[in-house]
Amino acid sequence: MSKSLFRRRLIRATLWLLSGFLLLFGFRMLYSYTSNSRETDEGIISDFFERANTGRRNYASEKTRSTTSQKSDAGGQVSDAPAKTGGGIKYEKTATIKSRSKTFADDEKKLRGGIDRFEGIIQFEENTGRTGDRELHLLIGVAPEKFDSCFAALKTIGNVRTADVTKVDKTSEYKNLNARRASLEKTRESLIEFKRQNGRIEEFMSLQNRILEIEEELQSLGVQLGDFAEENEFCTIRFSLVEGSGPAPISLLHRLKVCFEWTAQYYLVCIGCVLLAVASGFFLLLFIEKGKLFVEWIKKRVEKNGQ
Repeated sequence: MSKSLFRRRLIRATLWLLSGFLLLFGFRMLYSYTSNSRETDEGIISDFFERANTGRRNYASEKTRSTTSQKSDAGGQVSDAPAKTGGGIKYEKTATIKSRSKTFADDEKKLRGGIDRFEGIIQFEENTGRTGDRELHLLIGVAPEKFDSCFAALKTIGNVRTADVTKVDKTSEYKNLNARRASLEKTRESLIEFKRQNGRIEEFMSLQNRILEIEEELQSLGVQLGDFAEENEFCTIRFSLVEGSGPAPISLLHRLKVCFEWTAQYYLVCIGCVLLAVASGFFLLLFIEKGKLFVEWIKKRVEKNGQ
């Protein structure tokens, strides 16, 4: 092979590799501008309520109506009686709002005013940071019928970056708690009856200890069921207000640096995979060729021995 032919092939291979690198680099650069600023917004507001265990859960209920029953009036005629209200569906409804504010003091005032206007209750509050870097996190309990209006009003405060609502059915959990309480109450009554009978002091002490344990469990269940009581019905709004306009936009130089590092890393991985595939194919073909030669050699030996 002449030097000029080798040089042309080397230049052609280099151009192919460089074209692949530039194509991948261009794709990464385009993604950095069209990804809806995820890189600049990532971590813009920490998810405080996911890290902080406030220990407060709010539940609400939706009334259900049973099918209309028939009643006889004084004249003996059958008429439809008003539908009876059923036990209802228990649920937990939570809204999360994360907002940034350049006028933190004014927006905080609007936030508290909005809570008062909709008769909300601040169940948890944390206010941290100094002027210029303040954070306010509120856990707000709102009456179910005022939840949607309050949520819509609070979404207008500051520069909202996240606003979502989650609703989880809690009916089965509520029924399980009631069933467990009923079972424990029956067990306690049975143990009290046993305690009235004559027996050894050890048996009496054992029964008494078990009764105390059941009463503790009943108290715990009473606290949990208290959250489902109609007078305690609330929906939850978790509001995080962070001072500032957010991080500065990424400069072109920084984008170029990040895109080059990403492209170099993944391009080398791609090249390595291609070389590995080529090498594997080469050795596979070599093995097949050697296998054919070996089979031919075996056939010749068999023919020679047969003669």
